Amino acid sequence: MSLHIFRSIFAAAATIAAAVAFSWPEVAAQTPTSGDVTVLPVQGAVSVLFGPGGPNNSTSANITVQASEDAVVLVDTGREDASGQFIAAIRRISTRPVRFIINTQAGRDHTGGNEALSLSGRPYGGRAAGAGFLLPGAADGATIIAHEHVLAVLSGLRGSPAVPFRAHPTETYFAPEHELFNHEAIQIFHEPAALTDGDSVVFFRRSDVISAGDVFSTVTYPRIDPRAGGTVNGTISALNHIIDLAIPREKQEGGTYIIPGHGRIADEADVVEYRDMIVIIRDRVQDLMTKGRTLDQIKAAKVPFDYDRRYSKPEWTGEQFVESIFATLPRTTNSASR
Repeated sequence: MSLHIFRSIFAAAATIAAAVAFSWPEVAAQTPTSGDVTVLPVQGAVSVLFGPGGPNNSTSANITVQASEDAVVLVDTGREDASGQFIAAIRRISTRPVRFIINTQAGRDHTGGNEALSLSGRPYGGRAAGAGFLLPGAADGATIIAHEHVLAVLSGLRGSPAVPFRAHPTETYFAPEHELFNHEAIQIFHEPAALTDGDSVVFFRRSDVISAGDVFSTVTYPRIDPRAGGTVNGTISALNHIIDLAIPREKQEGGTYIIPGHGRIADEADVVEYRDMIVIIRDRVQDLMTKGRTLDQIKAAKVPFDYDRRYSKPEWTGEQFVESIFATLPRTTNSASR
């Protein structure tokens, strides 16, 4: 090869490298700012809205959007103060009316936008789906579906302050499963005694997407609330159910996609990893409880130390997660092992 040809090749390579390097600022500039709502197609008819701050930093729960030629179905409604941004983002996906809203739990980061997002739509066929009647004031909003325990919390029956009436679920279910249809079958599964006693997981069957609520997260430990009926074993059972529903593609990448309550889009392998993390920490706590250790001694042992860097957050730390596990495990003591 002549020196002239070598120099030409080298110059071309340098030009390509410079072009690639120069493209990075353009990519970064297209990344949504901290005040934006991010719209991301997931699969089939399903998209996800990440609240201001993005999937890793938003204080709002992710919102799942399923759109057909007739209607829009939402899973959760995020924080109330971002409702206007969420409505605008939904309109970027579809101009069809929001007909159904499914609440996976009662947390205000999941239900804060119930009133505003419901009033942005209207009930299916002019009446609450399947109920045969309309509650007073419900005629001008989308149907809000949740497990009956969620209604108990939002209406103030569990001791917490009641939210405005228009933010209440207008259709509740109490069976293990509830169903609806919006150009594909949508199954709502009750996950008893998971984070609370009212958690739901939503499966969009044709799109092959699962909206998991806070039962699954890629950024935090599960926020188990024993006072609301939550248990660590129920959380593990809910994750096992998601794993049973999901089918991976070859090499475990893709296939069924799972939208967590907080964090990025995931697949079955991510849920398996999260489930295994909880099982490992639970077993460590259970082992120390069996040996007669107190809660303070278990916390001092730092049993979640190898996961804290990823999942411990100021608002829900590894210590708090251990406390919730301790509160929901049976007290079995082996005096010989003390």
